[in-house]
Amino acid sequence: MSHPWYLNLISFFGIFGLCGIAWLFSENKRVIPWRVMIWGIGLQLVLAFLVFQFPLTRIALDAFSKLLDGVFAAADFGANFVFGDNLVRLPATVKPAPALDVNIGYVFAFRALPTVIFFSGLMALLYNLGVIQVVTNVFAKLFYRTMRLSGAEALSGAANIFVGIEAAIVVKPFLPKMTRSELCAILACCFGTAASSTLAIYVSFLRDVFPNILGHLVSASIMAIPACFVISKILVPETGVPLTLGGIPDEKAAKELAEENIFGEFEEDEQPQETVAGEPIERVSPLDAAIVGALDGVNMAVSIAAVLILILGLVFLVNQTFGSLAALKTSPQVPLQAIGHLFTIVSLQNIEGVLFYPLTILTGVPFDESWTASVIIGRRLLETAIPPYRALAEAAQMGAVSDRTVLIVSYALSGFAHLASVGIFVGGTIALIPSRRKDISALGWKALFAGTLATMMIACLAGVFDTGDPSILGNKNQPPVPVTTPSASPSPSKTAISAPKLNAPPKPNPTVPPQPTPPATAQPTSSVPPKTTPSVPPKPIPSAVSPKTFPTANPQRARHIPPLPKPTIPATKPPVP
Repeated sequence: MSHPWYLNLISFFGIFGLCGIAWLFSENKRVIPWRVMIWGIGLQLVLAFLVFQFPLTRIALDAFSKLLDGVFAAADFGANFVFGDNLVRLPATVKPAPALDVNIGYVFAFRALPTVIFFSGLMALLYNLGVIQVVTNVFAKLFYRTMRLSGAEALSGAANIFVGIEAAIVVKPFLPKMTRSELCAILACCFGTAASSTLAIYVSFLRDVFPNILGHLVSASIMAIPACFVISKILVPETGVPLTLGGIPDEKAAKELAEENIFGEFEEDEQPQETVAGEPIERVSPLDAAIVGALDGVNMAVSIAAVLILILGLVFLVNQTFGSLAALKTSPQVPLQAIGHLFTIVSLQNIEGVLFYPLTILTGVPFDESWTASVIIGRRLLETAIPPYRALAEAAQMGAVSDRTVLIVSYALSGFAHLASVGIFVGGTIALIPSRRKDISALGWKALFAGTLATMMIACLAGVFDTGDPSILGNKNQPPVPVTTPSASPSPSKTAISAPKLNAPPKPNPTVPPQPTPPATAQPTSSVPPKTTPSVPPKPIPSAVSPKTFPTANPQRARHIPPLPKPTIPATKPPVP
């Protein structure tokens, strides 16, 4: 184990510490959902054991990561065709670099956002083919039978493994009559998990330092569902009787409820429709579903770019204000100097780091890296998870954090628990059920808090089962990353070609430091003048020097040249034919 064993114990007890924090903010401290807590934490431990310790699961996870790497390559190939080689670089095995190679570096808009579009279309295609429903129903039944949740919240929570606010649409007919606890659980699952389309952005940042990141992010979304149920049921305990307590609802039951006009006015022959550019359409084929999904991905990509531009700009503006206050430390007035010294360390990132430091300690990161991890995790609250993931990748590449910290923080950031999502999830849910506007608005902030604690809980699980095994993060394949072999090959190749022209054996290479100098007892018998030394090779050398005398005369001739080490420097230049 590459880290102290007590860090794993801290991660284990951190799970229960997070439950205690949730209980402190509970609406009803007398009602403790013991069944949900026991089975929810137990499910998380089992799932984490399968991901981190069970060999077959790890092999399957590695194969799944490689499979999805091909999906990323497909997204990059399509983006390369649209944006060109200089903006979207493909691997040399797929497409050689262009003749006019203008490498402008990693551009977020052209590298990360196209994967959102591709993944959105792919998930829509899989949903149309019925693949997503099969997986969702399996996990919904698992959550329902173990934690005894209502069928609607179990189904919506399972759908959050793949989608975001769309998971609420799955149980839309049941939303108006849901209890407060059910609504909080559904919203908490939205905050505590990440949509499959945005996982592509996180992977694009961490792929070099965490090759298996995609498989772990998918497993994090699965483990986060029971974590969200545990925390949300502690914050808002179930005191009513859910309508779907008897089982998982299906489309037939939802249609019957709609026909009875219990939850609103629905037409009997109403079919679920979608809109593109404001016009209603109906999906009729898998290809049509994929196209509509890609168009939805375009809207999502534009929304992500707009939110990042706004939020990062506001954060920069606030930090600029803090920087102006920090400049007061040079003021001649003592009170202003005190203010200036205070704001030299005050920034939004540091404030967020202080707020999240106790939660970060509970995850079991190494103590010497806890502040760096806390700042990265805290930044998600205002800046969304995208800039923190990029900061984590940069810190790992610089060696500022260990592999254990990379693993734990990656799990802690895998969710939509930030302020920008409050408007998305709360506003989207209110649009589905306007009659529950007051309850949803009040539960939005509790659900954000629950989603935050849930992501920290699965980070604790990663810390519990982290043994320091490098295979958990994956093979980083460092040798192929530095592309030094193509650039270094020309110079040795030229010297290797020049040597056979003089029939010289490869061992007395003139580029090697002068080893043949030890005993030089023989006198210079060669009739070749000093002009023919390899230091300045004139044109007539190849024809004037015989192949036999050159190798033997070279060490002897070195005694007649005053600067002995000098022949090694010009010898690297290829002789002029």
